[in-house]
Amino acid sequence: MQHDKPLAGIRVVEHAAGVAGAWAGRLLSAMGADVVMVEPPSLCPLRNEAPLFRQGGSALFAYLAADKRSVICDLETETDRAALDALLSSSHILIDDTPLADREGLGLDEAAIASRHPDLVHLSVLPFGASGPKADWKGAEINLVHAGGEGYLLPNGLSVDLFPDRPPLKIGGHFAEMQGGAAAALAALAALWSGQGQYVDASIQDANVAVGAFALQRHGDGSVEHRHTRSFRFGGVIECRDGYVELLTLEERQWKALVELMGSPEWALDEALDDATERSARGQDINRHIREWARHHDVEELVARAQKLGVPMARYNTPEQILEGAHENARGIFQTLAMPGVGDVKVQTAPFRFGDEPLRLGAAAPKPGADQALLDARFAATKREATA
Repeated sequence: MQHDKPLAGIRVVEHAAGVAGAWAGRLLSAMGADVVMVEPPSLCPLRNEAPLFRQGGSALFAYLAADKRSVICDLETETDRAALDALLSSSHILIDDTPLADREGLGLDEAAIASRHPDLVHLSVLPFGASGPKADWKGAEINLVHAGGEGYLLPNGLSVDLFPDRPPLKIGGHFAEMQGGAAAALAALAALWSGQGQYVDASIQDANVAVGAFALQRHGDGSVEHRHTRSFRFGGVIECRDGYVELLTLEERQWKALVELMGSPEWALDEALDDATERSARGQDINRHIREWARHHDVEELVARAQKLGVPMARYNTPEQILEGAHENARGIFQTLAMPGVGDVKVQTAPFRFGDEPLRLGAAAPKPGADQALLDARFAATKREATA
């Protein structure tokens, strides 16, 4: 824990079995909070979640649990529930993704936490929120990305033309759950900033609906977007000689720069194309020309020229290209972290920074119960105070 980070001095107790709750804790930890994972005797299920390192262990967990601490706590027992209460008495935020039906039995229901810890920010992170007709529903990543609408709309635009046989897709990794975790972390910080203990109900589905807000706006004019119809009139995924780029031109200056990038071909100099509406109407024809032109160029050469001219174009990167990218390394996005039993691994420290220097991670994911003394000491102190 670095003392110069924004959340230095803030303690967060994380009782999470899913990615969203764990990601919320990871973001708070990156900002300097002391995040203590409360694991059951069977341990956090994310410890066994794919993808796995060849040497064993979950790469996902290693990423989500970096810079956190771990205690083992059996909330089925009265003694350990009291120990957790003792830890919460010195904490500022509780993150919990326990299903609603199980919370009361574990002493984690809203009313119980509020009565025992009125100054605590109690952050609930559930697939469909803690209220409403779907509050008890379960939701995995594939359910959530489609429940938020984004999965239904992918692939779209030129991707549909390139891969017409592909069904609706799940975005790679845990996009929906991490989107939910990010929204949950921000909600918890807003509550913390208020200076009042309160219950915060975060819905992963709600967070993902916000991603597709444009599609929701289209309902106002009677349009229901579909992946076969959702696209900008021209641009999108473009195949080059050695890979793919993404091209998006929304502004007049960007169109003019694109024409210059292509060498001002005769077809693009048609005065009618000076009108944005006419360009939209001729989108398919423009795309045909762009595709034919791009197939004769390499990705790196094209992207470098495009960015100099102000054309919004970027390469579709492989994971290796991202790790070795000049931009990513110049910004210090990744840090090499020594992981016991695995070796040195490049890890994204945080998706944000608060100054010129990137945030740094202090430690790899903890071993189960590595910080048990923290729970036991706090419990012993509380018992002494109660009997004094």
